[in-house]
Amino acid sequence: MDRFPPDTGDDQPITPHAAPILDVEGQLTYIGDDGRRYVVGLPPEADEESVERVMATLRRGAGLFQQIEDLCHRWIHEVSGAELESRAALVLLLTTLETALEEDYPESSSDP
Repeated sequence: MDRFPPDTGDDQPITPHAAPILDVEGQLTYIGDDGRRYVVGLPPEADEESVERVMATLRRGAGLFQQIEDLCHRWIHEVSGAELESRAALVLLLTTLETALEEDYPESSSDP
């Protein structure tokens, strides 16, 4: 598993496969759906206390996130088949969720 994946020139975000964690070096990391570990770049003004508060909040939501992931797997399994491959169903699901939610959660100027 790569710590810093090779630069492929593709700036597309990698979907997290699991909730972010603080690794043994104190870095915020997550495993992408490609199986690689990604280090999240924190803003320079982020201090250890604020990072820990964010991590505690994320850990509290881990059970709900797991339920959402399980439901997504069920949905993909139910809709995929001869007419719709599972990868296409995944793309459709993520695109539809983003479209459905982005109106309530618009990008801010601080988003990367």
